[in-house]
Amino acid sequence: MLEPEIVAFVERTKALYPADRPAAPISGQRAMYERLAAAFTPPLPDGVTTHDAPFMSPDGHVFGLRLYASAEREQSKGTVLYFHGGGFVVGSLESHALITARIAADTGLCVVAVDYRLAPEHPAPAAHDDCLAVTRAALNGRLPFGALPGSLQLAGDSAGGTLAASVAMRLRDEGIAGVRSVALVYPMLGIEPQLPARDTQADAPMLTLADVRRYGALYWGTRAADLAASAWTVPLEASRYDGLPPTLAIGVEHDPLCDDARVFAERIRAAGGEAYAPVGVGLVHGSWRALATSPGVQWMHREVCRFLVEHSTD
Repeated sequence: MLEPEIVAFVERTKALYPADRPAAPISGQRAMYERLAAAFTPPLPDGVTTHDAPFMSPDGHVFGLRLYASAEREQSKGTVLYFHGGGFVVGSLESHALITARIAADTGLCVVAVDYRLAPEHPAPAAHDDCLAVTRAALNGRLPFGALPGSLQLAGDSAGGTLAASVAMRLRDEGIAGVRSVALVYPMLGIEPQLPARDTQADAPMLTLADVRRYGALYWGTRAADLAASAWTVPLEASRYDGLPPTLAIGVEHDPLCDDARVFAERIRAAGGEAYAPVGVGLVHGSWRALATSPGVQWMHREVCRFLVEHSTD
């Protein structure tokens, strides 16, 4: 059963984000998504400032970063790299400003949002390559914001959860340490969602199984050869789950992706790692935007902030 406040959130979203949007050109879908996000985005919290800067990856791609920090930036205990959701197709620095700003305000941590390349213009592994490059730069103190707190954590929602988990796994494989923790919210971690939510929540509000498959096809392609070329970008296709940082993976009840978080956490724990997978009861995919009104979303946000603060120091 949906939380009453989430029922209102879903109805408001329907009025702003038409059901026939997949038929629109990609540019139109992105514009609709930005309008939806803007309707739920308040002014910056008191005491939080932003700084935008370009980032050039080692292979020459330039994309934007945005730093959210408090006036006492030098006193912050750590930095969070945030990878936004949007199915690898939509989303931007602006679309997730509510989330990134509030994490910075409510944790005191510096938050760096990443405006990675989008599909279908840039298929897999473009978004992953961008996020991996930014993470490596952060670990080496090479982000374009001057000195940032050395403690580094990764976070993301939906497709951004795929990015955060994949980057952590890739760094583990390369023997690169330094990421303290990974926080994922309603993450998309496989080509196909995990059972039973894939079936029981196939027609959930806000995100359906058909939506998941459409976004996945635009990013990963539909041929086995496409996926084989970027296998590291799919966390639930990995061969090992040991050696990962502490991980928080929050699923939400009414979402075909709900069990992705659970399965990922179970595999990490089975490999001897630390992972938590609470479920947001009565919540839907994308509901972090209902932070102002939903008690369930407020719980979810507190869990993310608590986890990030706890893992920002030894």
